[in-house]
Amino acid sequence: MANIVLTRIDNRLIHGQVATQWTGSIGANLLLVANDEVSEDKLRQRLMDMAAPQSATTRYFTIQKTIDIIHKASERQKIFIICETPQDVLKLVEGGVPIDKVNIGNMHMEKGKKQVVGSVAVDQDDVDTFRKLQEAGVELEIRRVPSEGKEKLSKLFEDF
Repeated sequence: MANIVLTRIDNRLIHGQVATQWTGSIGANLLLVANDEVSEDKLRQRLMDMAAPQSATTRYFTIQKTIDIIHKASERQKIFIICETPQDVLKLVEGGVPIDKVNIGNMHMEKGKKQVVGSVAVDQDDVDTFRKLQEAGVELEIRRVPSEGKEKLSKLFEDF
């Protein structure tokens, strides 16, 4: 079975916080970006590779490829899955990827979204997706960096 140590939602994908703080704190040796667009974008991959720690390998797979091959991963691989949106995480879960915990780290504010915590803005579709993840037995946490405390999860669902 795949050794997924954490799944994170962060629309920046691999960047300083992910590389320096999260990867080390969870002991990951494989950063797997599950994103259809980035899987085809060599420039973005190279930029993220520059931010990634040398202690970890990076992979850039489509959502479907992640679903198709995650079960072939070696137990020695401590996999940190990074997705851009909660909808991508739900597709992975519905596709059989054994995700039991999701860290919600950064979801940019944009038109139609409501800021619920410092770096997390959601719309109704996001909230509905988070509810589906919870119904599937996935534990959710809002936390920007490992050294900070978790935010109250209820903030995701207020006023929705």
